[in-house]
Amino acid sequence: MKNWSLLTRIFFLINGAVVLTACVSPTSPQNTDGGRYEMADDSPDLEPINLSEVKPVIPVPLTRTLAGNKSPYTVNGLTYHILPTEVGYEETGDASWYGRKFHGHLTSNGEIYDMFSYTAAHKSLPIPSFLEVTNLENGRNLMVRVNDRGPFHGNRIVDLSFAAATYLGYAENGTTRVRIRAVVAQPNTPGSNSGLGASDLLTNASEIPDVQAEVSLERERIEQDAGTEYLQVGAFSNLESAGRLLAQIRVFTALPIFIRSDADGSNGSLLHRVRLGPLNETIELSGLIQIIKEAGLGTPFRVRQ
Repeated sequence: MKNWSLLTRIFFLINGAVVLTACVSPTSPQNTDGGRYEMADDSPDLEPINLSEVKPVIPVPLTRTLAGNKSPYTVNGLTYHILPTEVGYEETGDASWYGRKFHGHLTSNGEIYDMFSYTAAHKSLPIPSFLEVTNLENGRNLMVRVNDRGPFHGNRIVDLSFAAATYLGYAENGTTRVRIRAVVAQPNTPGSNSGLGASDLLTNASEIPDVQAEVSLERERIEQDAGTEYLQVGAFSNLESAGRLLAQIRVFTALPIFIRSDADGSNGSLLHRVRLGPLNETIELSGLIQIIKEAGLGTPFRVRQ
C-alpha cells in the first residue's frame, strides 16, 4: 500500500510538471536569450481559411502603454530601439509570415496571437500601430495592426499573420517584396467623418435632395443593362475631399478606383464621384461594402457609366 501511495504521488508530480510546461508563454523579446525568435522555420501547415470571415482592421485613435514598448530591448544579441512615433514611417523590403507555431501564444504586448486575424510584428514601430501593406509582386494591399515584435531573421522588415499573408497572396511562397506605410487615425470631432468634411460628402447627406434621385436613376440603368457597372463610394463638390476618400478606400481593396468629375446639372459646378470598377460577376462586393460602411466612409451603391 505504501508503494502504491508513493507511485501515485510520483505520477501526479510528473503530470503536474507536464501541465505547467504546456502553460509557459513564449519568451518576450525584451529578454536577451531570443526565446521563440531563435526557433527554426514556422510550421508550413496551410489550412483552409475563409477570408470573408476575417474582421477587417480599421485604424482608430490609439492610447498606448509600456506593454511591448520597452526601449531599448535585445534579441539574439542585437539591440533595438522603439520609434518615438510612427508618423511618416514608410519602408520597402521583404515580408515573411508566422502562423501555427505561435498561434495562441502571447504577443509582445500581452495579447493572444491569432493567425486568423490581420496582425503584424515589427521591430521598432510603437505597439499598437496600423500599417498599410502592399505586396509589390501583385499589387494587393491590406491594413494590419502591429501587436508583436519581429521578424528577427535576415533583413525582413515585417512579419505578417497567416491570414494577412494569405490575403496578400504569398502564404505559399513564405516571403514577398512589400511596401509598408504607417497609418495614423485622427480623433473624431463633431461634424467630421474620418477626416472628410461632412459638408463635402454628398452620398451620405440626407439633406441633399438629388442623392436618392441619383440612386433611383442608377437602379433603372442597371435594370436596363445600360453601360458598364461600377461601385460609387462618394460624391464631392471638393476634389481634395474626393482624393482623401480614394486614398482611404484603396487600403481595403485591390479593385481599380478612380475619380470621375462631371458637371452638376443643378448649378453647373463640378461633382467629383469616387468609383470602383468596372465590376463583373466574379467580384464579391458585399464584404467590401460592409467594410466601407463600418469605417464610416460612406454607403456605396452600384452605378452605370
